[in-house]
Amino acid sequence: MKCRSCRAEIAANALICYKCGTATEEPRITPPASRPRRSRLPLAGLVLLGLALAAVVRQVACGSLL
Repeated sequence: MKCRSCRAEIAANALICYKCGTATEEPRITPPASRPRRSRLPLAGLVLLGLALAAVVRQVACGSLL
C-alpha cells in the first residue's frame, strides 16, 4: 500500500505513514453510534405521582385531612 501524501510504501494495516505521518484513508475503528436522548418527562411525572401518593398516605395515617 502507498501513502496518499508522500507515496512511500507502507504496510497494508498501517494507521499512519511512518515517513510523513499522514493518516491512512480508512479509519480502522468506527465510533459507536450514539443513542438518541430520551425525554425525562415520564420520570418527572412518576416522581410527582409518588410524592402526591406519599402525601395522601401520610394524611390518612395521621388522621388529619385538610
